[in-house]
Amino acid sequence: MAAIVLVHGIAQEYRSAHTLEEEWVPRLARGVKAAGFPEVADRLWKYRHTRRGIDARMAFYGDLLRRHPSQSEMIDEDIQHEVTARIGREWLDRAAVRGSVPPERQRAAREIARLEGGPGETGRTVVLSPTCGLAGLRWFAADGPGSAGGFVNKALTQLTRYLTDDQTRNRVLDRVGAEIGFDTKVVIGHSLGAVVAYELAHRLRRPLPLLITLGSPLGPDTVVDSWVRPQPAQPPAFVENWVNLADRDDLVAADPTLARMFPVPTEGGPVLRGGYTGEHGAEPHKACFYLQRREIGRSVGLAFGA
Repeated sequence: MAAIVLVHGIAQEYRSAHTLEEEWVPRLARGVKAAGFPEVADRLWKYRHTRRGIDARMAFYGDLLRRHPSQSEMIDEDIQHEVTARIGREWLDRAAVRGSVPPERQRAAREIARLEGGPGETGRTVVLSPTCGLAGLRWFAADGPGSAGGFVNKALTQLTRYLTDDQTRNRVLDRVGAEIGFDTKVVIGHSLGAVVAYELAHRLRRPLPLLITLGSPLGPDTVVDSWVRPQPAQPPAFVENWVNLADRDDLVAADPTLARMFPVPTEGGPVLRGGYTGEHGAEPHKACFYLQRREIGRSVGLAFGA
């Protein structure tokens, strides 16, 4: 089994484990080196195919999030629409409150005002979706103006589907869980993958030295918090250290302060460390942006005892 298991996030259904590993692992090695662990960095990338190498493997599940016609009757679409709308509203609220670019905060505030505007010019109440407001934000249009709406819809749909569709959830957890073994020291989950990694950590019956969650939608007082399992949300008992990192401009990511989510320390539970990045990137939700951060590199370097 791999020493490091990587768990990707949303909108990866047409990728593969190999292509994602080729993107993630060198960035992770770069962050480890920047944190002062050059030997561990070389073992991750330069010597990865040798006996000295550290095996880092992507647990790919993206194909399981493709919706097939045969699945449509098995899903409660009313619940999915409600959860999708609530999560979308949370993303808009984050853009308005904590975004680092003032014009984007103002734009998000205007979209929120439109959602709460009540009757339109015809005298009828206009029912608007947070999706429309999110699609107007620059953050979601990193691949061009026409890309925003599609990404927003896909991101919200996949996150909601995992949370509300038991069949999808169980298939994803079984697929990813098969990659975690006795040799696994570190599990790194990004975006939806952070939720998957968190839920899998609760299934473990052996110690996991380090859990890292990046850009995680799981946080205090969030919609996701009320849908994760087990309930109520709690630190995984067999995890020794949990690091949770988010960027203020990453609208998918909830407040990363684990102490707020779990204010009462759990006896024998993990050491909790969570916070915001110290610098902003052009694509703040991208996994590669997070993997290169020194705070992540330091945690991985220490896990392998350089």
